[in-house]
Amino acid sequence: MSEEVRTAIAPINAFEYTVTEEDTDELGHVNNRVYMRWLEESARQASALRGWGADAYLTRGFAWVARQHWIEYLRPCVPGDRIMVYTWVEATAGARSLRRYCFKRGPKVCIVAATEWDFINLATRRAVDVPESVRAQFECVPADDPRLKELGIARPVRYAPDPFVE
Repeated sequence: MSEEVRTAIAPINAFEYTVTEEDTDELGHVNNRVYMRWLEESARQASALRGWGADAYLTRGFAWVARQHWIEYLRPCVPGDRIMVYTWVEATAGARSLRRYCFKRGPKVCIVAATEWDFINLATRRAVDVPESVRAQFECVPADDPRLKELGIARPVRYAPDPFVE
């Protein structure tokens, strides 16, 4: 397997964004809605890397919907900053999946975030257990995984959903 393919299917994915003037608010730093867009975009891209883009879910009659988001802002990001958004699945149980994110500017952590996603049957509009064919494509990365530490993502994340048991 090529290095390029191994990187694509690694359990922790990284996506780069460059902050523009349009991304900022009246205080001159990235607006909250932009951070939310980057959370969703990076989650969608990470899923697509595993063969589960939006079309793959929709043609099978399913979708992920956000149940709740949590963001802790540690440092502002301003125009010209190059931000790496790291994302990984920490846990999946039943119809729910917990995806974590870390936004870094160089070696500095700017934001830590999490989204609880529910897997929805589009015909019934109800949450259903994540099929094994989907679950198998997403290796869960626990909070103490050494790969996170290697990326400089060793900061404890305060958000812990209740209950969220695998």
